[in-house]
Amino acid sequence: MRRFFGTLSPVAPSADDVAWVAEVCTDGELALWRRLPRYDRRHSLQVARDVEALLAGTEYAGDPRWIEAALLHDVGKLDAGLGVLGRVGATLAGAAAGHDMADAWSGKRGVSRKVGLYLRHPELGADRIRMAGGSPEAATWADCHQDPQRYATCGLPPVVVEALAAADDD
Repeated sequence: MRRFFGTLSPVAPSADDVAWVAEVCTDGELALWRRLPRYDRRHSLQVARDVEALLAGTEYAGDPRWIEAALLHDVGKLDAGLGVLGRVGATLAGAAAGHDMADAWSGKRGVSRKVGLYLRHPELGADRIRMAGGSPEAATWADCHQDPQRYATCGLPPVVVEALAAADDD
């Protein structure tokens, strides 16, 4: 609920936050991040800051790959073109009918297609990151971030996966 109500805020990320993203990301990654709606950019910034804090003091602290993964994990949502209420509806449709319907729905037209694409945002985001020349780790996290059963086999360090998952769920 907190995330939903946060999407209603018209506040854009601060200039300092945007400068931080520009320091961490490649040009291609930054271009992807900038395409996100302001509420997704704010969310990804919070996730990235939380990941940074959770990894502090570990051997993974200061590695930009984990910040990139946090910043870009939801870029696949761009493909659906849904606003906040459409995303809520897509999430409910996926929960009711099952995510197995995503492929079939994304092959249709109109709202069904948008719902299908939204439900497939992890794989679509991973493709976007790869096409933009983003880090393989960011693409991997985008692809598996919605499926906790894949965390142990995704190839990312367990401490990093725990930090990314905890930050996104906060």
